[in-house]
Amino acid sequence: MESIKKIVCFCGSGLGSSFMMEMNCKKALTSLGIEGVTVEHTTLADITPGMADLFVCGEDLLPQAQKAGNSIALKNLISLPEMTEKLKGAFGL
Repeated sequence: MESIKKIVCFCGSGLGSSFMMEMNCKKALTSLGIEGVTVEHTTLADITPGMADLFVCGEDLLPQAQKAGNSIALKNLISLPEMTEKLKGAFGL
């Protein structure tokens, strides 16, 4: 996978769950020793192709995420271990 410099986490409303995903994404990146990656959160309505190198969402929104670009989906939106494992795969670790 090409270099990931920007990750956008999103949910249907862009409030609580996407913010939790953003915080866990940042924690996971730190624990994996990955630096120089911007992480933001937003709503499903605001995602556009090319706005990020990787999109993170719940499994229910994966089809929309895949239309926008490289994506990973979480079964449990607030699971730090799951986020860490999915990011390991995305970064090829």
